[in-house]
Amino acid sequence: VQLQASGGGLVQAGGSLKLSCSASGFNSRDYGIGWFRQAPGNEREFVAVISRRGDNTWLSDAVKGRFTCSRDNTKSTVYLQMDSLKPEDTAIYYCAAAWGYFGTESAGYDFWGQGTQVTVSS
Repeated sequence: VQLQASGGGLVQAGGSLKLSCSASGFNSRDYGIGWFRQAPGNEREFVAVISRRGDNTWLSDAVKGRFTCSRDNTKSTVYLQMDSLKPEDTAIYYCAAAWGYFGTESAGYDFWGQGTQVTVSS
């Protein structure tokens, strides 16, 4: 079982990045996929989640209107499009898979990937 987040980098405030979460070793179509982030010294926080079929998403208030979440089950990949980035979006971003859970609590997720660093300069 593997989840691999990629696409992070350094971007100026107001810019965009698109993160990818690639799943392997399990049938990711049966799982909701969530995104979380953790900045230095902060707790890990929920960012977004997308349902198994991609017909439902839930984004945190901090990113609503700026981030969108989508998935391509033919590629076992989930995307997080991040626009209008702010310095406070700087964090390590993680994706995670949840079977039978669609929510904001990290404890509800079964598998976690390695994170990808996103740094937004002012």
